Amino acid sequence: MKVAVAGCCHGALDKMYETLELLQRRHNVRPDLLLCCGDFQAVRNEADLRCMAVPAKYRHMQTFYRYYSGEKKAPVLTVFIGGNHEASNHLQELPYGGWVAPNIYYLGYAGVVRFRGVRIGGISGIFKSHDYRKGHFECPPYNQQTIRSAYHVRNIEVFKLKQLKRPIDIFMSHDWPRSIYHYGNKKQLLKMKSFFRQEVESNTLGSPAASELLQHLKPTYWFSAHLHVKFAAFMQHQTNSKEELPKATKFLALDKCLPHRDFLQIIDVEHDPNAGDSLEYDAEWIAVLKATNSLINVTQSSWNMPEKNGLHAKWDYSATEEAIKEVLEELNHNLKIPCNFTLTAACYDPSKPQKHVEPVHTINPQTTEFCAQFGLTDINDRVQQAKEEGSVRGEYEEEEEEEEMDSTGSAEEPSEYNTDNSGLSSINPDEIMLDEEGGDEDLSTCSVDPSPDHPPDFSASFSDIRIMPDSMAVSSDDAMDSTNEELEKSGVSKQVEEKSLNERPLKRIGGNENGNSGIKKIKRRNQDIYAAEDEDTTE
Repeated sequence: MKVAVAGCCHGALDKMYETLELLQRRHNVRPDLLLCCGDFQAVRNEADLRCMAVPAKYRHMQTFYRYYSGEKKAPVLTVFIGGNHEASNHLQELPYGGWVAPNIYYLGYAGVVRFRGVRIGGISGIFKSHDYRKGHFECPPYNQQTIRSAYHVRNIEVFKLKQLKRPIDIFMSHDWPRSIYHYGNKKQLLKMKSFFRQEVESNTLGSPAASELLQHLKPTYWFSAHLHVKFAAFMQHQTNSKEELPKATKFLALDKCLPHRDFLQIIDVEHDPNAGDSLEYDAEWIAVLKATNSLINVTQSSWNMPEKNGLHAKWDYSATEEAIKEVLEELNHNLKIPCNFTLTAACYDPSKPQKHVEPVHTINPQTTEFCAQFGLTDINDRVQQAKEEGSVRGEYEEEEEEEEMDSTGSAEEPSEYNTDNSGLSSINPDEIMLDEEGGDEDLSTCSVDPSPDHPPDFSASFSDIRIMPDSMAVSSDDAMDSTNEELEKSGVSKQVEEKSLNERPLKRIGGNENGNSGIKKIKRRNQDIYAAEDEDTTE
């Protein structure tokens, strides 16, 4: 079957679906499934906009609300993960996944589903070491800290995914697995994004948690977004035994969804011709959720997942064949995910703007039904209970904790991963700047319009095979870069590009007179995702 993969959507659903329709009209290519790798921005109303971690000037309604209200319907089944610019209050209603609109499915904090026999997994958010070992404690209304931490990856989600034993066909993450850039054309990547160089050379770009999952799951395909550049790699995994067959992962990072960007990829994936056309639960994943239910944490306390280190009575939470069989029997072998989408918030009405509506903490009926069916804890309900129980003593404890942190520097134990320390600046390198300082960022962008005279170029873009070490460490001689000719040999994907006869010249805004080149470059990277919008406002 044909699977379309998109990068950061940023709420531009109309544009994304129009591109698919254009592809069908011009080239008779109709995808059976659309995957989106985060920053989907399922914004239903003005309250949702206020829960999105971007500067106020970038909070635009876009077009998702039309699909949420039923005014429009997604023309193709769409499955997405969360990124770091989302209506977190909306996605938080569905921690185990669910429908955000008819025919549009969110995978949850982490999840695995099946479509036509193809096993699709994903993890939402981005990695930040200081929040990695905390529970999912956030709930709206958010403050300046929780509006960001709400989308940070947690160790429990990684732990759950690491319990999977059966093969994964496709996996999605928003940020890249750390070190993946050493398995593709690194020279070309740094030519396009020169401000990545120091992080690439110090091996601090990307998520170490995603790297761990890549090494464990070894999916056939891994798709990411976040950095707004297209990049391909091909990774040959080491085998654990002589009997194990070699496995390889085709990695592809997608650009953001804008008219002048190459944001869409079409791949052919082997599927079960006898399988139905419905999205289905994955029995092993459900069994893992049931097995790990007791590990759920909804507090800010940091803790490590069970390990085989003598400190835990149990550390293996993988699903047995018997447990998987029990799940199938519970469902009467009918794994079809029910189409039980429900409106849980008022939909945006352009004729009646409500700019002062406050976001509220909502329990979604889909989650309630899912948890009841499989005997799971409703994380949102647990958060609400904890909030109510702590309402009396919460302020006192918070003040006490702040005093402790002020005196000791940190109230946490060291993370199992090294703290991000690229040394480039104090600015968070993976998030858009939330202040309005420094308007001199380099917001260069190149824009072209679609043209019927320039059909899409279906070409391959994966590098030569490299062996991945267990630790994901990179030796000094692994900077070998693939030539364009070598990249075209693998022939594993179809690229959909939109070009035009007329290109606007590159535009560079402001200069740097103070010599703070490192800081300025990082800020350009942070704000690059909205560069096109800034360009439009300056013309």
